[in-house]
Amino acid sequence: MPASTRHHRALAVFVHCLGILAAVPALPAAAPDAAAAPRPPAATRPTAATAPPGATAAPATTPGPAATPRPSATTPGVRTSAPAGVTQPPVAVLARVAAEPTPPSAPPAVAPPSRGPAKAPPQQVTVAVAPESSPAPRYRIQVRNVGNAPVDTTVRQELPPGSSPTAISAGGRSTRAGGSTTEVTWRLRLPAHSTTTLGTALAATAPGQPLTAPTCAFTSDGARPFDCATATWKAAAAPAAKVSEAPPWRRYPVLLAGLAVLLLVSAALVWVWRRRRGRRVTAAALATSGGPDAGRGTIYPRPAAPSTARRRRTPPVWLVVGAAVAVLAAIVGTAGWTATRQVSEIDTQKQPTSGAWMGTGVTGPVGVPLRESAFEFTVYGMSCGAPGTAGKPADGGATPPNGRRCQATVGVRNVTGDHQPWHSQLQRAYLPGGRWVSTDESATRAANLGRDVFADPMAAGTRMVLPLVFTVDGRDQPQQLELRSGVFSAGVRVHMP
Repeated sequence: MPASTRHHRALAVFVHCLGILAAVPALPAAAPDAAAAPRPPAATRPTAATAPPGATAAPATTPGPAATPRPSATTPGVRTSAPAGVTQPPVAVLARVAAEPTPPSAPPAVAPPSRGPAKAPPQQVTVAVAPESSPAPRYRIQVRNVGNAPVDTTVRQELPPGSSPTAISAGGRSTRAGGSTTEVTWRLRLPAHSTTTLGTALAATAPGQPLTAPTCAFTSDGARPFDCATATWKAAAAPAAKVSEAPPWRRYPVLLAGLAVLLLVSAALVWVWRRRRGRRVTAAALATSGGPDAGRGTIYPRPAAPSTARRRRTPPVWLVVGAAVAVLAAIVGTAGWTATRQVSEIDTQKQPTSGAWMGTGVTGPVGVPLRESAFEFTVYGMSCGAPGTAGKPADGGATPPNGRRCQATVGVRNVTGDHQPWHSQLQRAYLPGGRWVSTDESATRAANLGRDVFADPMAAGTRMVLPLVFTVDGRDQPQQLELRSGVFSAGVRVHMP
């Protein structure tokens, strides 16, 4: 063999060895757990393929429970060398490759689940309130148990301030809830899928004044509300008297304008009369006075005598001053009348928006739904404990010495088409003197049976009735509640009785 051919073959073998060594690290490595586990015995091999040429096939035996596989080349961790002259059959090689464990694949990239909107828990007890058409305020209350088991509930109806009940359905009693507010309470046991109808009648405090009475159904201990509803009684509308406009001669702008026109016309007539009178006097004087050549004629024309320039007549000063005074009086009177009407149309009961960017601030009493940019809030009532009964908060914070907790029952409805978040720090209770406190998060979570009502946004179109707890100090109760959906929302304010 020529030397050049031997060199080429040696170089080719060297290159192939380098390629094999470079490909060895890329081979999949067996997992440690898979390498430590015993490898199952190879599959049944065909006798004709596994036996060497010229050997006699051994009879096949059925493996029994007592048969133990003897260690062979398929056992991992034990490397045995095959006898010289014996070649591994291709079927055994395929079985070993199939038995090799494959490396685990990487988990698929999945985005973390997004926080879904909160949904109101199903209500087991529902409340509906409707006013009756009667001369005196009357309300009809329907309490329904939609569950499959009996429920013990406490129904409370908060009467308008200053009103008193005249008739209460069986089982109800009226109590003084504090201040000028009266509360009617029923303790009921509702069978499954049943409806109970209650009723109250009130003494009218002022004829024709609308009265709103919210009603809530609570648990048997009166701590957590099932559902709430409200209704406003209005007296029968009397036929409105037809208001006719005042005649033109009784309107101030018309009177002032007519007076000004009358003065101007009178001044113009006086001025015209004086001018005509002056002309007549001058003409009469020229006609009666004779000159030195009066009565004599001549054939020569007389030279035209230069006529004296007459001064232009102007209106008298008193006429100009009077007209100016009349016009000024008309302008001042019209401006005053317009300003008076605009000022009288200003609503002094509206609260400012406090620089809010979205919506207009709305104010109302207890039991009236008030809507802002995203939510519709309805405050059904508030009850406060005795001073010094606030207790220690769950987060370990400090509690005022005379602190007490006031629990407000609030209904929240999402009136938008998308889920909306809201925050506990934006719900405030205002005390006398302008002081305010935010929602006590730990106490509110405990009142809602450990559920954080501010953790998840509200789904579109959902409604929740829940308690909000405020920890205040002193004996004064909150005068207002400010509720809002966001930082830039004007929110609503509810006057507490």
